[in-house]
Amino acid sequence: MEKNKDKQILTNQSHRVLDQENPSGYTILAADDETELLDILELYLEREEITVCKAKDGIEAMKIFKQEQIHLALLDIMMPGLDGFAVLRKIRESSKIPVIMLTAKNQDYDKILGLEIGADDYITKPYNPLEVTARIKAQLRRKYDYREDARESKSILVLRDVEMNVPEGTVERNGQSVGLTPTEFRILKVFLEHPGRIFTKQQIFEQVWDEMYAGDDNTVMVHISNLRSKLEDGQEGKTPFIKTIKGLGYKIEKEEKK
Repeated sequence: MEKNKDKQILTNQSHRVLDQENPSGYTILAADDETELLDILELYLEREEITVCKAKDGIEAMKIFKQEQIHLALLDIMMPGLDGFAVLRKIRESSKIPVIMLTAKNQDYDKILGLEIGADDYITKPYNPLEVTARIKAQLRRKYDYREDARESKSILVLRDVEMNVPEGTVERNGQSVGLTPTEFRILKVFLEHPGRIFTKQQIFEQVWDEMYAGDDNTVMVHISNLRSKLEDGQEGKTPFIKTIKGLGYKIEKEEKK
């Protein structure tokens, strides 16, 4: 009974409305065993009227996540109790909130693994609190403010057997729900809005992350791979929904090729 109760609490995390008592409406979970870094970061976020729930390890992070209304999680990978990867996996069992991972400098394996299991972004240590604040604000804006943008664009995007409801943030293929992270959702939206068009990794990055492309890394590639896996699950025998155009980029065909 207690297990089901916890599961229900976690499920509710992705459906709660913004807290009316918090001027910005946002509360984030920040988990890092280097508590002095969290104290400094909190000062910057408070200026943006973003409430910070701090945790010194993964176990405390999950306790906060179950009890509080969390809109974004900032997770250090190297934490006692449960590491950042374990916390991310638990969050992704039922929630689609944006998750940013904190990684040690030049640890490419950690970055790729985090993206593969559902992280939306990563920041390397040591970091500038101003950069972290900007990244957090960008993720919150993309996740929760896109509904305003949807009023100026098509609310329902349909291509072949995929349907995206932009205001509700849902995707279906052949009538079956497809659970996507916020970043995967935004990438798919770019393709659905421009069927048949080839997008380079740079174009995808700059449209989805709203930042200048810094170079050739694996970020876009890993998210595309995850998106493909989810869209093509149970679709054996069909051609790949997202095609790789060698030397150019990616695209979705307007019609399925026989």
